[in-house]
Amino acid sequence: MSVQVQIESLVKQYGALRALDGLSFSVDAGEWIALMGPSGSGKTTLVNILGGLDTPTSGRVLVDHLEVSRLSESELVRYRAEKVGFVFQQFHLVPYLTAVENVMLAQYFHSVTDEPQAGEALRRVGLGDRLAHLPAQLSGGEQQRVAIARALINQPRIILADEPTGNLDEANEKIVMEIFRELHSAGHTILMVTHDSLIAREADRRVELAHGRLQQISAVSAEDQMRFDHLLEQIWICGEEGTTASVERIRTPGSVDPVKTLARLVDLKLVELHGRDVQLTDLGSHRARDVIRRHRLAERLFRDTFAISDSEAHTQACEFEHIISPELDERICSFLGHPTSCPHGNPIPPGACCSGKSGPK
Repeated sequence: MSVQVQIESLVKQYGALRALDGLSFSVDAGEWIALMGPSGSGKTTLVNILGGLDTPTSGRVLVDHLEVSRLSESELVRYRAEKVGFVFQQFHLVPYLTAVENVMLAQYFHSVTDEPQAGEALRRVGLGDRLAHLPAQLSGGEQQRVAIARALINQPRIILADEPTGNLDEANEKIVMEIFRELHSAGHTILMVTHDSLIAREADRRVELAHGRLQQISAVSAEDQMRFDHLLEQIWICGEEGTTASVERIRTPGSVDPVKTLARLVDLKLVELHGRDVQLTDLGSHRARDVIRRHRLAERLFRDTFAISDSEAHTQACEFEHIISPELDERICSFLGHPTSCPHGNPIPPGACCSGKSGPK
């Protein structure tokens, strides 16, 4: 992999406030980076500098060996038009332009407008029947897809996304994230600001900032993710049983130290330690709930559909729970009639597909 973005000793100062404080790291071509950290940690400032919307106080940003901070205003306009595609949380669509005209606006700043090409960009994000609609006539998810089509129309090398799912409901979040997965598979470099650890799991690496400084860069393996899910399941089940999840009760597969794994879950803000007691955070509870749901749906599928024993269903479900996508989760749930419990009588947390439906026990 070749380095596409190089950030060196980057500083951004606003009066006495240092939004970025000596930040350095690199991004390979085609890599998906999740930028994480608390509010005020410098994530959006970094994205704005990478996109040529702001300038650093000191340090360097190189994109394809081009030093962005040294470009003139006219060169920055060309850089933004040719190299970078922006996707913001707030969509930033022009309210009196139709969907296709909003996409054509990005073409205008690049070279010349091409309405058929703009229409095709909208069709690729599933909006072929919304070309003539104004933003007010579109749902939030549809507006975000227009913004993505606009970001991609000039075939940029890099996509900068600042909380692109922050204003979306669960259903539209899934649609938008599937588009980003396809972009990643097609070789686009993505830098995405997000607070959602579940979304960050999609990325190749997480870059975590705190007070404008690099706190941690992590690449989480599939094996690590499975260990994390295993521990989160145990903590969730303790809550179902009305017992306290303690460090002593937590177990990890194989010879992996559970205390070290718990420490990583704390770093990822999935759990909190209170003495020797372990509690799920809101993020951890959301992830644990999804894992438990997938596992118990898989148990029902294997036992009810394939008539295998309970013990074998459990074993298979332990493998299956890690590879079921949200879309497949809903299809399995619908196929089974939205069951409310697993073969052992444990509750299956309902999904979005279960709204207003009562399934078999």
